[in-house]
Amino acid sequence: MMRAWWATREPREQRVLLIGAAVSAVLLIWALVWYPLQRSRGELRQRVETQRAELEQMRSDSARAAQLRGLGARAKVERQGKSLLALADATARGAQLANELRRVEPVGPKSVRVSFEGASFDALADWMEGLARDFGVVATDFSADRAEGTGRVNARVTLEEP
Repeated sequence: MMRAWWATREPREQRVLLIGAAVSAVLLIWALVWYPLQRSRGELRQRVETQRAELEQMRSDSARAAQLRGLGARAKVERQGKSLLALADATARGAQLANELRRVEPVGPKSVRVSFEGASFDALADWMEGLARDFGVVATDFSADRAEGTGRVNARVTLEEP
């Protein structure tokens, strides 16, 4: 059936149809195969570059974390022999939390629980950040309830040394 139809076409018309079919085939291959592959390849290159940049940032952050860990370990020596209990008490008082400090009690060999009433949340956050930065002491547990006054909390913090 196709051959009969083709045979009835004039040679000039056959050439035009062949050229049209070839151009259509090339465009279909480009649209359905080549273009999607090229686009995916470009997207993959971009993802690889992004991931390389993220990896470099993570390596930099890892080196910085190791450096800070070392500072925390050295800070333990710079505590002038103070136990974690004494350090928590002294630093809380130095952070203008003396009036709000209610109790400092040992929880384990390397941890203490500190209780505050009506303390400024911002001052507590700064105090905990300073302990971590300067002495390598981290807060492993923190709970707080709203207290009377703006930005005031009743809080319990468990501190742990490395």
